Amino acid sequence: MRVVTTAQPLDVTPSPLALLLLGREADPKSERGVECPGDLPAPSDPDLVARARAAKATLGDKVFVLGHHYQRDEVIEFADVTGDSFKLARDAAARPDAEYIVFCGVHFMAESADILTGDDQRVILPDLAAGCSMADMATAEQVAECWDVLTEAGVAERTVPVAYMNSSADIKAFTGKHGGTICTSSNAKRALEWAFAQREPSSTKVLFLPDQHLGRNTAVRDLGMSLDDCVVYNPHKPNGGLTTEELRAAKMILWRGHCSVHGRFSLQSVNDVRARIPGVNVLVHPECKHEVVAAADQVGSTEYIIKALEAAPAGSKWAIGTELNLVRRLANRFAPEGKEIVFLDRTVCFCSTMNRIDLPHLVWTLESLVAGKTVNRIEVDEETAHFAKLALERMLALP
Repeated sequence: MRVVTTAQPLDVTPSPLALLLLGREADPKSERGVECPGDLPAPSDPDLVARARAAKATLGDKVFVLGHHYQRDEVIEFADVTGDSFKLARDAAARPDAEYIVFCGVHFMAESADILTGDDQRVILPDLAAGCSMADMATAEQVAECWDVLTEAGVAERTVPVAYMNSSADIKAFTGKHGGTICTSSNAKRALEWAFAQREPSSTKVLFLPDQHLGRNTAVRDLGMSLDDCVVYNPHKPNGGLTTEELRAAKMILWRGHCSVHGRFSLQSVNDVRARIPGVNVLVHPECKHEVVAAADQVGSTEYIIKALEAAPAGSKWAIGTELNLVRRLANRFAPEGKEIVFLDRTVCFCSTMNRIDLPHLVWTLESLVAGKTVNRIEVDEETAHFAKLALERMLALP
């Protein structure tokens, strides 16, 4: 027997999540804003490249455009310098005469640039929706609650926070306020060595946030710790999902965060590419899972990956475990030298938030500046900037 029911009216009111995804609302608990006022040029406008060139030429030395390695080629074309997040922030600080810093990256990168540049400089993010899922996995409220848990367990005084560069200004400020430092994927080992030297070595702990994989890989691969020395703090569970005994026994307290791009690579990805391309060299970013890093031939930061491929012999074969825009750009760059470079996984994997910065947004930003209007300015409040800069300066002082 077929049962027929009367259809009920559908609730067509968009949910807050739907509005956020549509770019029509903001999430107050996230570092990402999404409102982008103004009319963008059409993506199909055949004059976009010419318009970008004209606006940039009109602005001259007043504007300095930074392009992260993961950006689209159409954006990288207009970057004055390219690099990883911290290199670009330092490049911005080294250009005090530039009135406008247009950061083609994501939100936390623009925050760092604002912290390190002068008060008279304006840092601009072409699309405020260009956030970072990893950075969003650790909010100031969650980290403060975590510190309370560590205090109740009697280990906070022995714990040094180390925050990855890929974190919000609030998290960097928390780190600076509690005697910690910032690290990048290239200096994480030095940062951890510094942190463990700040307290009694036998009892010191590190709270590493927000990327659990970089923290685990650095501790185990570079410092010789065991996986048992590491525990994962889950901010969505009471007490982080850990017992007092587990917190007291651990050396590395890893925040439960990860990169949505690098987290996609698996051990199967490594095995598949080795079977498909005999003699291939597997080179991955340390934000990948531990089993992927353990199975790779080489592991290193974005800058390390680029330098390794520059030094590679002609005819060598490489499978790269990092963001697709960069891998594709490197493959095209080194193809004339006979170097075969492929993406580690068969699944295409762009950084979706990084790819929000496109040519229409860049043209809109530059033309707005030509018209005397500053759009999408990123400003970090004075107190947050003070403590975040303190943590960044500790990193800069690392040997």
